[in-house]
Amino acid sequence: MTNATAAGIRVVEQLGEGQPIAHAATSITAFVGRVLRGPINQPILVSSFADFSANFGGLWQPSTLSYAIEQYFENGGTAALVVRVANGAKPPTLTLPTDGRPLQLVAQNPGTREFLRAAVDYDGIEPGDSTTYNLTLQRVRAVGLEHIEEQEIYPRVSTMPDSARRVEILLGASLLARALGPAPSERPWPSARGQEAYVACNSDGHDGAALSDYDLIGSASERTGLFALTEADYFNFLYLPPLSRTQSVGPSALLVATRFCRSRHALLLMDPPADWVDPLDALAGAGDLPLRSEDAVMFFPPVLAYDRLRARFESFAPSAAAAGMLSRGAGVIDGIGRGLDLDGALRPGLRPSVIVDEALRERLSCVGINVLQSVRSPKRIPARTMAGLHARTPEQSYLQYRRMTLFLAASVERGTRWSIFHVSEPGLWRRLTEQVSQFFKELQDQGLFGEEASQQSWFVLCDGRLNLREAPMVSLLYGIAARREGQFQAFMVTHSVSQSTVRSVTLNRLHWPEFSAGRFSPENDEHLDRFIHALGIRS
Repeated sequence: MTNATAAGIRVVEQLGEGQPIAHAATSITAFVGRVLRGPINQPILVSSFADFSANFGGLWQPSTLSYAIEQYFENGGTAALVVRVANGAKPPTLTLPTDGRPLQLVAQNPGTREFLRAAVDYDGIEPGDSTTYNLTLQRVRAVGLEHIEEQEIYPRVSTMPDSARRVEILLGASLLARALGPAPSERPWPSARGQEAYVACNSDGHDGAALSDYDLIGSASERTGLFALTEADYFNFLYLPPLSRTQSVGPSALLVATRFCRSRHALLLMDPPADWVDPLDALAGAGDLPLRSEDAVMFFPPVLAYDRLRARFESFAPSAAAAGMLSRGAGVIDGIGRGLDLDGALRPGLRPSVIVDEALRERLSCVGINVLQSVRSPKRIPARTMAGLHARTPEQSYLQYRRMTLFLAASVERGTRWSIFHVSEPGLWRRLTEQVSQFFKELQDQGLFGEEASQQSWFVLCDGRLNLREAPMVSLLYGIAARREGQFQAFMVTHSVSQSTVRSVTLNRLHWPEFSAGRFSPENDEHLDRFIHALGIRS
């Protein structure tokens, strides 16, 4: 669990030693793009389109993200992280008159739909005190309406320059507004009673221009754009909706997003080029795609959905509807192990723009392009990642297998972080091995590795062959059976005070019998280097 305080301090609650490893989420999709209202560069979790509308303003024609969210939930989505980004948007200001220079406030969130209002009163203030007042801030649904969405009350605000209750200080923790410049020495005039009790914000807010790739990318150091998701606890898919109805996301943003997903155990949902009208276009253009990665997924064709603002059916990019389909399933096994490739049909209200026959679906699948359908096909065609024939291993080209490896990596890495608070020694290594082995045994009993899984379906290793006593880090190696008999896909989990990482490694099969038998017992760096070389570990 991650909590963010107003002071910017992040409090992260981790599982402790002795606790079973919790299952990482499998159905959360992150969306980054332009919306009508709401906080900038902050990931907000929503569980329905109504929830999205309350936080971000609902459907808006310039916002492709708003339509994507609607289709996501309509097609089975259960949870979404939304990051609002803007290009030149400005917040509205609010002016409170005084006997001298007015008190200027500015909204925290930009846009023309940030409807703030303020009220000032002197209730409870001593008659001879001319430096203290009470301030109330409200956000309302629309101008002239009494539907209050949020309210903040600040009693006994002071105009004294050395007071800790000056308006600049008090509004430092506000979610609605902040003081614009130094506050005047005079207190604001009291508001009238009744309907005129509030001063509405000025009409100088601006929604900004259309987004660019650079707006979506943002800054890693400032945690803006897609890097705002660094503050999110976890997500499984990332989708960058088109920049506009006619402009797709560019290769630079897709490349950065793919690398970011790799570091977060997630998958990027990538829309097909807009000029792919039929499946033959997709087959012809598949070889020219700028990105081939096991960390990205593509679906085709576009979907037709009813646009409630234009009152007609329109064509939309398919990734949001596909994300909803991938989020279906009551649990880990339903969502990853068995159900992923069996429920590939769009729900009523959405339909593919073209019908693709079975032969073309198989050909598109081979090049890493998955086909959306209105009805289930009697023949199961496994979903693929965009690695296609370029995958490092055949397993990583299958979406079902890739989702399983990401789920395991996220669960094991998060569930063993407690080890950074302990000295690297045999007792710690043994406890880590037992904890992760128990996690894999439970998943095997639940059928994640297949109904005919055996003891050779996985392995877990953490001992002196991988670690040194009292080293500033601890490493754990685990693997799951590959599609080829007798071989494993292996992953190295490393925890240190600075970071925790999971990387794919390759095992040298010539030395595997010696490794599994425990014949390597390094006691110094030289022996460890020889062991790693013999093991054949590489990124």
